[in-house]
Amino acid sequence: MANSSILLSEYLENVLPTDYMPKSLQPVLFGLYGEVGSVMATSKKFHREKENYLGYRHDAIDEFGDVFWYFCAICRRLRINIEPLLLDIKSPFSNTKFLATDLSNWPVAYTLQSGNSLILDQTLLELGQAASSLLDIKKNSPHLKERLSKFLLNYLLSLQASKLSFGEVLIYNLIKTRGRFLPLENQELPSFDIEFEMEEQLPREFEILLSQRKSGKTYIQYRGVFIGDPLTDNIIDKDGYRYHDVFHFSHAAILHWSPVFRALIKHKRKSDPLFDETQDSGRAIVVEEGLTAWIFSQAKRVGFFEGRNTISFDILKTVQRFISGYEVEKCPLKLWEKAILDGYKVFSEVKKNDGGKIIGDLNKRTINYEKL
Repeated sequence: MANSSILLSEYLENVLPTDYMPKSLQPVLFGLYGEVGSVMATSKKFHREKENYLGYRHDAIDEFGDVFWYFCAICRRLRINIEPLLLDIKSPFSNTKFLATDLSNWPVAYTLQSGNSLILDQTLLELGQAASSLLDIKKNSPHLKERLSKFLLNYLLSLQASKLSFGEVLIYNLIKTRGRFLPLENQELPSFDIEFEMEEQLPREFEILLSQRKSGKTYIQYRGVFIGDPLTDNIIDKDGYRYHDVFHFSHAAILHWSPVFRALIKHKRKSDPLFDETQDSGRAIVVEEGLTAWIFSQAKRVGFFEGRNTISFDILKTVQRFISGYEVEKCPLKLWEKAILDGYKVFSEVKKNDGGKIIGDLNKRTINYEKL
């Protein structure tokens, strides 16, 4: 990948392992139709709120990427190659040009460009109509390729009207879907402090003692020393949030990231002022605390993820937005899912027993619980 360009064949090859949908056609047809609806809803919000809708561009890139993912899944089940469909597209892409690329083995690209002035609402309406026309297709449907080409045409026109880069859309979607659905390979996962001295690293193994006293306050001990402030739930409805530091310990053990834990044990990377300021201090700590509180509010609604082995993709995408710009954004969403679910398993035990021992292992990326 270079800049915001990617070969379509490269996208198709790398996105293939993320297709865990049923092999039947109907679920992906419904998925495509639903994602087109999400694109239209995003556009509606932008038109209503204009500059107040600060996340419009990110949301649009996300939704357009999901639309194309489902379109690829449909073509995959129909055994239709997408690239010839692009070659069949002509009007209104009558303005064609050759582009000198920065790819040594692909020196020239053939480009399509519409010279027409496009109205976003109109292009999205036509995209929705093209999506609805695909809902009843089968492998032997008449004019199948023409219907798919028409959808692809309207998709590209909607992208152009939205002033979005197709390459940027595909690259974002590829990173997101591979990070969400592919199995975790420990040797390929990022770690953020291995180049620093030991006293500025997160400890590769740690044990934390959590205990609750008669006052209802929770105390934390690390290596025999009390760290942090005694905590209560700070809410009328007692929900165990006084034990929320468990989630910071889980972030540290599994993601190799936790500005809060670094601050508690005084392991900030002060030898590099840039890391200290941008990754380990005030704002990064607030981001982690805010993210932890938001996930807790979502978890509380579903029984703190009790008995669950997956998390809503919407929650994970919100997590991704929270940590944008921080080193931990390099962690795939599936690793975030593990950190959250494993953290809540330990939280459940701590809450049930009013404390306990938390054991973190960064080498194995695990967090476990022992009853005191």
